[in-house]
Amino acid sequence: MDYDVVVVGGGHNALVAAAYLARAGLGVRVLERQGHVGGAAISARIFDGVDVRLSRYSYLVSLLPSRILTDLGAHVRLVQRAYSSYTPDPGTSGRTGLLVGSSGGFESIGAAADEHGFDSFYRRARLVTQRLWPTLLEPLRTRTQARRLVLDGGDPDSVAAWRTLIEEPIGHAIVDAVNNDVVRGVIATDALIGTFARLNDPSLQQNICLLYHVLGGGTGDWNVPVGGMGAVTSALSAAATGFGVEISTSTDVFAITPDCDVHYRDAGGEHVLRGRFVLSGVSPTVLAGLLGETAPASTPGAQVKVNMVLRRLPRLRDQQVKPQQAFAGTFHVNETWSQLDTGYSQAANGLLPDVLPCEAYCHSLADPSIVSPELTGVQTMTVFGLHTPHSLPADAAALTDSVLTSLNSVLAEPIQDALLPDAHGRPCIETTTTADLQRTLGMTAGNIFHGALAWPFAEDDDPLDTPARKWGVATEHPRIMMCGSAARRGGAVSGIAGHNAAMAVLASLPDSG
Repeated sequence: MDYDVVVVGGGHNALVAAAYLARAGLGVRVLERQGHVGGAAISARIFDGVDVRLSRYSYLVSLLPSRILTDLGAHVRLVQRAYSSYTPDPGTSGRTGLLVGSSGGFESIGAAADEHGFDSFYRRARLVTQRLWPTLLEPLRTRTQARRLVLDGGDPDSVAAWRTLIEEPIGHAIVDAVNNDVVRGVIATDALIGTFARLNDPSLQQNICLLYHVLGGGTGDWNVPVGGMGAVTSALSAAATGFGVEISTSTDVFAITPDCDVHYRDAGGEHVLRGRFVLSGVSPTVLAGLLGETAPASTPGAQVKVNMVLRRLPRLRDQQVKPQQAFAGTFHVNETWSQLDTGYSQAANGLLPDVLPCEAYCHSLADPSIVSPELTGVQTMTVFGLHTPHSLPADAAALTDSVLTSLNSVLAEPIQDALLPDAHGRPCIETTTTADLQRTLGMTAGNIFHGALAWPFAEDDDPLDTPARKWGVATEHPRIMMCGSAARRGGAVSGIAGHNAAMAVLASLPDSG
């Protein structure tokens, strides 16, 4: 059977693309290998007998434009976290800490002089992000055009803002802005989530990572989806099917031709679909395999994720901050500037960092709906460990121990004492490594961005001569386009890549004008 568009993969970006195209009147079929749609944006009850819905892989929303939800009629409720972050000071073994969003937070770690520099760093970043944010749902600008857009804002600091965020290693700007090791680390972590780099790396991969972390809405606010990530997927799936998209799960695509023949298997055997276009929601390596081509160079992932369900929040050594405050935002663990740099050096030499930089999130504090009302006091906790590259010779057990040891170093009690047991008496804890992401989600080498992130603009000499190239979704084949995290301006739970792929298809139609 023929379709206008066949979408390979059923992640949230694929659903966005399919919904936009079906809304425009095209016939669209989505083929998903797993038994459900959503990819990494799912919620699941993963512990036997425990009625808690965990956002199993992805966990927060910053880059999802409200315009996409409005266009598609997708109903997603996002809530703000009560505090931005809390960082126990490892220099005092966590007896003091920085609570960002409260008065006196910087003074509590002897960094009162850094509060102005901290605020100025993010104010300067917004001179760039507020101008770039609306362009993510438009055809790509060139670097020169993007720079001109930022500088036309009229603020005299715009030139310096562009230079420090886009042209020089971000480590320089952080060091210039603040002096305290803890405060520097709070800023620096956004440059390293899912990216294995040093803060002064000349490649500027860390700059690109930080830009995407502070770009959402132009402000960088991170929100929690009510109902978990699965609620985002459910809303997008409902929108897609409402527009007439056909979604097939438990469907294994095993080959694609440049002419857009898609070969797949399901319970009924092997089949072939022909599309006018194919949209790929899989990694470039996976797509190359489906096309029978040589895989491009890939960038491995560098993170580990530990999901837990707690009987109660753990006690802190810092008596000036309540656990409900500390865990309401991002709980930074051993993520000072110097610890981040040391951890990178050790991992780059093939060693698991002695002290693993981590950060924890208790989403149930912002969204109690993910925990059954019968489970009084129960909270979820997700811990995200940095500097654990895919090549690191450490298994899930070693990585779990490293994460828990790091977390316990700043708590007043072992986190194990607060774990809720499941129906079999086993502690509710699950670890996802880069190898797990590759096996379960097809993320090559466990890279959560499907590869190295790219600037949200084109270089001045990049060809922008086709709709696919103009929208940053091109492959080597004119009628096959990227619609997932591998697209330029992909990565994270944003739907932006899906929107842009749909726009490229519509602009490629003979009657598009």
